[in-house]
Amino acid sequence: MKRLYIDFDGVILDTITRLYEEAERQEYDISDNEFYEKFNYKCILKDKYIINDSIECINKLLASKKFEVSILTHCHSIKEASDKVKYVRKHFKDMTVIICPKDISKTKILHTEGAILVDDYGGNLREWKESGGIPIKFSTKTNKKDYDYPVIDRLDKLLDMF
Repeated sequence: MKRLYIDFDGVILDTITRLYEEAERQEYDISDNEFYEKFNYKCILKDKYIINDSIECINKLLASKKFEVSILTHCHSIKEASDKVKYVRKHFKDMTVIICPKDISKTKILHTEGAILVDDYGGNLREWKESGGIPIKFSTKTNKKDYDYPVIDRLDKLLDMF
């Protein structure tokens, strides 16, 4: 059974777009930590922002018994982490959710050797590969030739890869 870590923002839910829209609407600088501390994440942690049937795809991955699946997510605040865990628990009763502080690399909090990371952010994937992990780029864009890693637009495509 392969260890599989799935990023939350930009892979499971389209939260990044919503976060930027809210920052602009509230006239906050997106790099301002105060914005993240005050932000109500519940307004963007909604099923209507699910990307390409990701919840159903994760259920397929779990049913296959090919993977030990965990959600690995960067968070800016305890509130964000808490809200994300509650969202995941709404869909999966027994899913490991690993919270990584935003200023720490995902590779620094767990063992990466031979483990798969599905992420939409190239920087995370580069670090993952450098640490001996298997990076998979998640992208809804059609031009997949520009990436240095295998690219998927649906999580259930992992079933054909491993």
